[in-house]
Amino acid sequence: MKVELINTGSELLLGRVLNRHQEWLCRRLSDLGYEVARQISVPDGGEAIADAVRESLARADIVITTGGLGPTSDDLTRERIAQLLGRPLVESPQVAGQIRNFFESRNRPVPQRCFVESLVPAGADVLPNLHGTAPGLAFRLNPNPFRNERTSGVLVLLPGPPRELHPMFLEQAVPWLQREAAPSNPCQTLTLRTTGVGESALEEMLEGPLKELCARGLELGYCAKVSEVEVRFAARGDDASGLLASARQIGRSILGAAVFGEGDELLEAVVVRELSRRRATVAVAESCTGGFIAHRLTNVPGSSSVFLAGFVTYANQSKVAAVGVSAETLSRHGAVSEAVAREMAEGARLKSGSDYAIAVTGIAGPGGGTEAKPVGLAYLALAGPAKTEVVRLFNPFDRETFKFATSQQALDLLRRAVLSTPAA
Repeated sequence: MKVELINTGSELLLGRVLNRHQEWLCRRLSDLGYEVARQISVPDGGEAIADAVRESLARADIVITTGGLGPTSDDLTRERIAQLLGRPLVESPQVAGQIRNFFESRNRPVPQRCFVESLVPAGADVLPNLHGTAPGLAFRLNPNPFRNERTSGVLVLLPGPPRELHPMFLEQAVPWLQREAAPSNPCQTLTLRTTGVGESALEEMLEGPLKELCARGLELGYCAKVSEVEVRFAARGDDASGLLASARQIGRSILGAAVFGEGDELLEAVVVRELSRRRATVAVAESCTGGFIAHRLTNVPGSSSVFLAGFVTYANQSKVAAVGVSAETLSRHGAVSEAVAREMAEGARLKSGSDYAIAVTGIAGPGGGTEAKPVGLAYLALAGPAKTEVVRLFNPFDRETFKFATSQQALDLLRRAVLSTPAA
């Protein structure tokens, strides 16, 4: 069951907006067993939209569009698709009522222009929008007028704003697709998320042990990210579950602590979970990461039970005043040093009363480096119940990537330390 995605919006092609729809939708469709064969972005122009849909319907079983369903003059998807399919636009009382209720429930006047969203191509199924006004639309094309084989096809139109698209896809479009166009041979997938080991090294570790499973139909892939590599397993057919279970067991056995999670698990969520299981707490003292470690931890629901305090000690005087770093240590070793990182971690642990404390100090660049202390140098310290460990890092990236990579390494050091202690 091949799927093509069409994302509409001139802002995507101007680089004004990052297109995250493709990532989000492809992941959900893949998990449901659909194969996304192609995705494109087109401008708001009506001809571009119609041409893209026509071409996709000539190739794919399912075509999904995003954007262009709103009330403004550049929202042309609804009108152009109706013309392409030769279907008149008819008013939907259901949609008109939902639009009216949306504004009245918020004590706001109803813009008359919004009622254009209640015009629906004849024969379309309406996917209600519970978070906005523009409905989604779904079409069964039997036959599909754009394929030589005269086979059937499916076309789904979704709104562009993520806060509307995401729940509509999960709550409305997915049940519709599974009812009208369920995949005949769905693909099952499993992802192991790793950190601390490079992509090539992971492949060398897994290639031999997984050779027999791959011969039986297991598909193996890798996706390298900043300080992380995803190992993806996929399989089809009656033996798919067994192949994935075996791959998971072999992968975890070989990679060990390099695997921090599965599927969509985030490293910070794993850290919070494992701290919670041990009723342990953490504090952070950050210089070069500017509070990013604390930001990642506090993004996790439930982190308030484990995260006690965060100190952003960017200036030297704040390192002294906030977490008790010795002025003499700063003078002798400099802010970016093993000694200062150690005192930052131990000071944060003492000040907060936490079980663990992370500290980072480094040179994010692009300026400020020397031959002895180049841009990208960082020291990471972890103070725990038994000892303080300090690690020298070198992350020669741009500032944003430097901060993420350093935070990833800090969280992983904490994860490994926490996992070495028994859960409560």
